[in-house]
Amino acid sequence: MKIQETPIKKCDVPEAFDEVRNTGAILHKYSHLQLYLIKPSKYDDEGYVIRYWKGVLPSNTLSCLYGLSEDVRERGVFGEDLKWTTELIDDTVQPIPYKAAIRASRRKDTKVIVCLVGVQTNQFPRAADIAMNFRKAGISVLIGGFHVSGVAATLPDLSPELVTLKNAGVTLVAGEGEGGHWEKLLGDALQDRLKPFYNFLHDLPDISRAVFPKIHPKLLARYALRHFGTLDCGRGCPFGCSFCTVINVQGRRMRFREVDLLIEKIREDYYRYGISHYFFTDDNFCRNKNWEAILDRIIELKEKENIPFFFMMQLDTQSHMVPNFVEKSARAGCRQVFIGMESLNQENLKAVKKSQNDIGNFKALVDAFHDVGIVCHLAYIIGFPLDTAESVKADIEKLLTLGAGQASFFMMTPLPGSMDYKHAIEKGMLMDTDLNNYDTFHETHRHARMKPGEWLAAYEDAWRVFYSVDNMKRILSRSLECENYWGIFSNFIWYKNGVNIEGGHPMIHGFVRLKGRLERRPGYPIEGRWQYFKRRLGDVYRELTGWWNLTIELEEVWLATRKRSPLEQRVVAELARVTQSAKKWRDLRISDLHSLYLRAAAALEKKGLYRFRIPSHFQLWLRRWNFFSEPLTFTRMPLQKFWDSACAAWRRGEILRVNYVRVVTTIIEEGVLFARFIFSILIPNVFLRKH
Repeated sequence: MKIQETPIKKCDVPEAFDEVRNTGAILHKYSHLQLYLIKPSKYDDEGYVIRYWKGVLPSNTLSCLYGLSEDVRERGVFGEDLKWTTELIDDTVQPIPYKAAIRASRRKDTKVIVCLVGVQTNQFPRAADIAMNFRKAGISVLIGGFHVSGVAATLPDLSPELVTLKNAGVTLVAGEGEGGHWEKLLGDALQDRLKPFYNFLHDLPDISRAVFPKIHPKLLARYALRHFGTLDCGRGCPFGCSFCTVINVQGRRMRFREVDLLIEKIREDYYRYGISHYFFTDDNFCRNKNWEAILDRIIELKEKENIPFFFMMQLDTQSHMVPNFVEKSARAGCRQVFIGMESLNQENLKAVKKSQNDIGNFKALVDAFHDVGIVCHLAYIIGFPLDTAESVKADIEKLLTLGAGQASFFMMTPLPGSMDYKHAIEKGMLMDTDLNNYDTFHETHRHARMKPGEWLAAYEDAWRVFYSVDNMKRILSRSLECENYWGIFSNFIWYKNGVNIEGGHPMIHGFVRLKGRLERRPGYPIEGRWQYFKRRLGDVYRELTGWWNLTIELEEVWLATRKRSPLEQRVVAELARVTQSAKKWRDLRISDLHSLYLRAAAALEKKGLYRFRIPSHFQLWLRRWNFFSEPLTFTRMPLQKFWDSACAAWRRGEILRVNYVRVVTTIIEEGVLFARFIFSILIPNVFLRKH
């Protein structure tokens, strides 16, 4: 059996690999390999695992290691007769299969390997608990990701939490899996001679022809968007930001995949799995030496093969100055760019060695992408050395003037792998010892210019201000490409859910929270069934209330910003003529607007400018209730004012002073408005013909 011909450094190959030359496969005693690749979640502030019915962001690390595992299996590195069972588990959308793994481990012919992959610092406590549960059953456990790699990259010795796991028999892995590293680890595990620690950080692999991430349809079905995938076109970043972990873990020397192989991967994923939207996970795509070739080939896919390909990517603040980059990105199908703006204080940027960011260019940066219909998503960090509560508030107001379509806020957190973390350790800064809080929305150390609690309040205010109703209206009212309207609107739903309803960062939250009674962090009590039921009842009530309030907010945003059809534009002109004032009708009650609308529509129909697609016997009913027609209100304020007035009367006990006929009609209007809102999202423009 021919094995991979890519040369592997002798120091990185276990002795058993010598047997490959003689027998064609690495010798071991097992006939079945049960491999579990697990991406851990984290705990919430009450100690419960953060898990959802539907997730949002799939894990690229899971896909990468699944691809590498399938490659090893297909090449028969461990023998043609070895039966493989590989399971991908994303802890944010799936329970951990402890019982199944332990049962499998009791079979003498089966080797069970549990790999905790892509573990970030805030996920480490959860990952450690999962690892210890498996180790108690004697199962081989490996743990890798940015926390282990970050500690190994910045500290001379392993940190205490890593030493604890190592002493419990958990194998620590720093670095990447390509370049023969992954099959080395699996080979050692199959031969029952795993080492306590593998450090591949000084042997960063060439990924030009490396195995690609592989889609797992069963796992993909657990996310809200089944057509969405992740892909790394390159790794590393040339800059030296002090808060960044990428430069020390993946290196400042950038590495790239071959363009032909990359394009073939995109084509294959579309035809085999229906993946039409990608997140390119590169830390800085515009610094990929092959960016133009990649975009040119994607343009060919779209224009010659009619593949509906769209993507988002991460960039630096100078990307708009790269010749042809913005224009080709738009033509290739880029819908959104995630840009690390970080701060609007130039001195802050200098302090964290991000001098490549020039605040004087930020407006031009945003405008350049928006001019071609690409949404700018700005990353902004709160808690840099010169920040104060007052300066953060002023800077966020400046941020609004840039006109970005989206923003993500983070609290400055010294993560293992960054130089900030190394310096904090060396200086003995007061730091939070609970790694679960290293998620960029907890205070992990004392800020020199903000009191405890003041920093968190400034962070939470930033979210409130940027995602206020007024600013969401401003964003959606700008002349972005039509198809981006609902993309931005969907992101508002996702982000407002994460911040307002779930109370955390949107990037770790999904939809419909699941919270198991028995799956709680060690140190927190397991509640009785009745106590737990009351807690969950309260959770469900808060979630439903939160979604109701969010729906009301988004209805208001939609009414003010939705695209008006040619029909509506004609009706607006007719209304302006009827009322003699384009402003007057904006303040009319919805029922008055309905009446004017029908009069104007009738006049236009008489002129042959307007007609229903629906059979005529439905027209009278539809007009009467105005269910699928286009009432021209720009706000739900008249409805809200009525409800406020009625509720105030009820609270005062003046139940007879409420107009109950108006209550009934307003409920109907609310129902019609809600139905139109939902239909506009799901099946827009089905019932009316555009002219």
